[in-house]
Amino acid sequence: MIKKNYLLAPGPTPVPSDILLEGAKETIHHRTPQFVSILEETLEGLKYLFQTENRVFTLLSSGTGALEAAVSNLLNPGDKAIIVEAGKFGERWREIAEAYNINIVSLKLEWGEAVTPEQIKEAIEKHPDAKAVFTTYSETSTGTVIDLEGIAKITRDTDVVLVTDAVSALLAEPLKMDEWGIDVVVSGSQKGVMLPPGLAFIALNEKAWKLVENSNNSRYYFNLKAYNKKYPDNPWTPGVNLIYMLRKAINIIKNEGIENVWKRHKMLADATRAAVQALGLELFSKRPGNVATAVKVPEGVDGKKLTKIMRDKYGVTIAGGQEHLKGKIFRISTLGYLSIFDTIIGISALEFTLNELGYKVEFGKGVKAAQEVLYKEVNKE
Repeated sequence: MIKKNYLLAPGPTPVPSDILLEGAKETIHHRTPQFVSILEETLEGLKYLFQTENRVFTLLSSGTGALEAAVSNLLNPGDKAIIVEAGKFGERWREIAEAYNINIVSLKLEWGEAVTPEQIKEAIEKHPDAKAVFTTYSETSTGTVIDLEGIAKITRDTDVVLVTDAVSALLAEPLKMDEWGIDVVVSGSQKGVMLPPGLAFIALNEKAWKLVENSNNSRYYFNLKAYNKKYPDNPWTPGVNLIYMLRKAINIIKNEGIENVWKRHKMLADATRAAVQALGLELFSKRPGNVATAVKVPEGVDGKKLTKIMRDKYGVTIAGGQEHLKGKIFRISTLGYLSIFDTIIGISALEFTLNELGYKVEFGKGVKAAQEVLYKEVNKE
């Protein structure tokens, strides 16, 4: 039987063929005026994705490189920072900060919970000497999104710099860096931007740059002063063909319109949540977002087998749980280059797999619930 593969994991996400073909173009020298012109056009386009007039820098790394750049460029050893830990990627902020000897104030929450603006306000008042607050806009490990706009209202008129990991949230969730007053936004290429892994992005406003100017922390490749000095050129060898691909991706996103991109992600996420709940399954997150829907594995079902059967037998790759949630939840992505029919196929494969594992559901019940959401949204006047 011919098997077609569908990638519904929250990164890497599917890459459109038009973007892949850009990567197959001839590699030109990165120090030529021709390439610098391409890079400049691409960096200007990135501002649209971040909704900012600030410079956005590209790093040849995964998104984690941009997280590390944020910590090492903003703070000195011994500086105090408030870090929200409510999942795997909040923990990553803490682990990076520990590597740079930052004085950490950890806001620990149960996985699946979302930090509130009030909790951030309380932490800042309790620690007035904190220089930065590190947040994760969409905690991909739990399918949880925070009220980033509300948190920015707390920090924007203080001396505290608000940093957010938007590696998965960029384009899936509304994000308006300048309008909301977010000081630092970091992201990566293999999520909503629809590229393969390999590029990380970081944007900083004037408030954040003041910290950078006063930071003497050890860094070399991720020294943002060097990137700023060479802008729009790159101080080190950039990913030439990835930049070609990024330029094409930005044009595709602009043609769709960023508001429509946000709406599409919400529509697919709403449909997925309606489908799994129609099948009698329970959502894991207390504040679910548009990147991935985290679902509790039902009693008596082997969660590891569920993701394996969906991938290896039915060709639909979703994600399992991480750390202590392995085998306990699964995550269905609605991120990046996905259409309404990708979501329907994913739900159909889930119905097959649940029945195969002994959790009997009515075929088409989840699909019908998803279709009802999708049809209504697609046909809105």
